[in-house]
Amino acid sequence: AALRWCISGTLCASFLGLGMSIAVLGPTFPTLAANVGKNVSDIYYIFVGRSLGSLGGSVVGGVLLDCMNATLLLAFSMLGTAAGLYVIPWCNQSLILTILMSVIGGSMGILDTGGNVLALYTWGSEAGPHLQALHFSFAAGAFLAPLVAQMDLGSSKSEELSGAEKTKQSVLKSVPTASAASATPALNDHRNESFLWSYIFIGSYILLVSIFFFVLFSKSSSAKDKSKASAHKDKLAKYHWPLVGLLFVFFLFYVGAEVTYGSYVYTHAMVFAEMKESEAAALNSVFWGAFAVCRGAAIFGAAFLSPATMIVLSLVCSAASSTALAFFSHLRAALWAGSAVYGASMATIFPSGIAWIEQYTVVEGKTASLFVVGAALGEMCIPVAVGYLQGRYHHVPVVMYTAFVTSMVTVLLFPAMYKLANWPQQRDSREVSDRETRKTLLSNSRLTEDEEEEEQHVREWNDADFEVVEMNDELKNSLRDTSHRIPGDSPAVQPHLDNALGDPPVVADGSPGRQNGSINWDKSE
Repeated sequence: AALRWCISGTLCASFLGLGMSIAVLGPTFPTLAANVGKNVSDIYYIFVGRSLGSLGGSVVGGVLLDCMNATLLLAFSMLGTAAGLYVIPWCNQSLILTILMSVIGGSMGILDTGGNVLALYTWGSEAGPHLQALHFSFAAGAFLAPLVAQMDLGSSKSEELSGAEKTKQSVLKSVPTASAASATPALNDHRNESFLWSYIFIGSYILLVSIFFFVLFSKSSSAKDKSKASAHKDKLAKYHWPLVGLLFVFFLFYVGAEVTYGSYVYTHAMVFAEMKESEAAALNSVFWGAFAVCRGAAIFGAAFLSPATMIVLSLVCSAASSTALAFFSHLRAALWAGSAVYGASMATIFPSGIAWIEQYTVVEGKTASLFVVGAALGEMCIPVAVGYLQGRYHHVPVVMYTAFVTSMVTVLLFPAMYKLANWPQQRDSREVSDRETRKTLLSNSRLTEDEEEEEQHVREWNDADFEVVEMNDELKNSLRDTSHRIPGDSPAVQPHLDNALGDPPVVADGSPGRQNGSINWDKSE
């Protein structure tokens, strides 16, 4: 039990680092662009490289999870992420930066796939709260990363200003004709150092977590193999791959809608609701804040509610809030309330979906990798499509309509998945019921036949008994007739006849006699 809790705690710590690693790119993006000598708009491809790396890492991680120890695999993936974070701040070429981002994305894909699988291997049917804790840790890491970067920048803000002023004065004294632009590299270099410490901090944290994974591997090198062997004892569901395919599409639409709304609600609030920048930023914070709070609450809710119940509640709230956002987003109250409810409803679907399908089939590495790939494809494709459509149709709230359509798709997909997952069991139960009915009918028919045979035997025995009684009566009568026809018989014969006839002899004074006035043949002579 202690080992399982240690594994769960280390997984939560790793997902906290995963969230920080992904979210730290936003605040540091301008500095990274300056390091490689590019504008911010010219290095967008590093996001594509990271997403492709995440897809590849999810696939490779799914294959490796079926071949090696999950704890060891996660330890190496965390080690690779830490190494990439250490190197990135010193990178001064865009191609190398993109390659490093792809490597980090691959390590993150392995961690995302392996973390969910290891939680299922460790806890089995009790994995619901622990999966919720994993994804809450990811949300907490995404929330902390900008704070870490901002705190690092704020702590050195005064030093930056003083250093910049000193640099300007020294340059102006030494080279009077120098322009003010000569001080810009010094300012940028000092700013890079501040963000360098942010990367180093997150990289050091992830390195520490990887060491914990290596320790767990040394303590329980065979834990994964035993858990996996026990999981393989259960057969895959009859419709395993169709069920996995439907959940793949389900996660694609769900994650795509989540990322799309979180990315475009700020712009929508300013354009369609005519909010100020501060109000639009607050609206975006309300969405992500409700998302994080609901994920934290789901840790405890998963201990009392089944995964199917949590998914149904989330889908109902998502459908209601997306409907309000699609048709009443011009009202500020509806926009604020709808964003909060929509963020809360999106929080528990992904971990609850993994916990739900684990009840019906075995979730292996390849299966979990498909779920992560579906989520990554949704994160890549749906925001791009929404951005393209919003650029062509300026007066249409494409973001809100997308939230509504994706909610309807997920609402229709889950009943289909539920029916497909339970249909073999319902059919098997019907077959079992039919077999039991047939057995009952056969046993009843056999019982009836046995009763009839038994009654027939009783009748035969009764007939046989009557025949024996009639034969005894006939024999008795014939013997009596014979005894009367032979008067010269010896008196000794009479007792035998009486015994044969069943009548005891009557003895008087030691001599045989006859009842009812019998004649004494000796006296008559």
